[in-house]
Amino acid sequence: MDIPFHKMQGAGNDFIVINNQELKFSGEELSRLAKQICQRKRSVGSDALMALDTPQAEGDFRMRFYNADGTEAEMCGNGARCIARYAYEQGIADESMTIETVAGDVKAWRLDKRRYKVQLNAPTYTKFDWDFADDPENVVKKVDYVELGDPAIPHLVVHYPGLADKPLTELQELAKKLRFWDKLPKGANVNFYDEMANGELLVRTFERGVEDFTLACGTGSGSVAYSVTAKEKATKSPVILQVLGGTLEVAVNDQELYLMGDTNIIVKGLVTDEDLPDLFPEV
Repeated sequence: MDIPFHKMQGAGNDFIVINNQELKFSGEELSRLAKQICQRKRSVGSDALMALDTPQAEGDFRMRFYNADGTEAEMCGNGARCIARYAYEQGIADESMTIETVAGDVKAWRLDKRRYKVQLNAPTYTKFDWDFADDPENVVKKVDYVELGDPAIPHLVVHYPGLADKPLTELQELAKKLRFWDKLPKGANVNFYDEMANGELLVRTFERGVEDFTLACGTGSGSVAYSVTAKEKATKSPVILQVLGGTLEVAVNDQELYLMGDTNIIVKGLVTDEDLPDLFPEV
């Protein structure tokens, strides 16, 4: 079983991208495929699998997003930027396009060869300054909660003073407590942030599905930018966020969030993973 693919990354979020308009995998098959080929060292390796599929309504195409553990996610901002470039360069969409996602339609624009902008799903529910009493170091006492889109992409926004000097290994326990907080039935992505001297924000995100810190999270960065802007803590517009994978920008216009940043096509080729026939014996 040979599967044509692109491997792409945006701010360090890496994705395997396939054209499911041609491959026609079912949702269950895409989940199985993601669990196999997203494994690092054992297969291609990536944070997630993205399948470009036939639109169901008026969009240019449909984006189906599967985390490395095979769970389907509502949307991914950096993934949307990457799949927008893929669609443009494959002749599937023009420089301005509409992407259908589980969380709703997402507008995207080509800014230049590598830079793409997407309008993130709008905030649909927020709860600011939510009391949290389970930090063993007593640094975090309140958190913000932001849902984007419908069905919602859940994000916690956590101000963590001194984040630049805190090893991520020492944040793992707290990140997992927040990610599985019993007040959140769907769990949440956890975005720690701190303000830098130049007014930019340092962001570290622990992602659902990956169950670890990743190099970047586009919707997480959007949630952080929205939270600090709504609470009048942002000092720059657009908000500039330094993530492990590079720099992202988020313009906040009331309820509209626009994510901008670079994309990178790492490799194009065929997935020839010899373990795949065991997962797809019918093929």
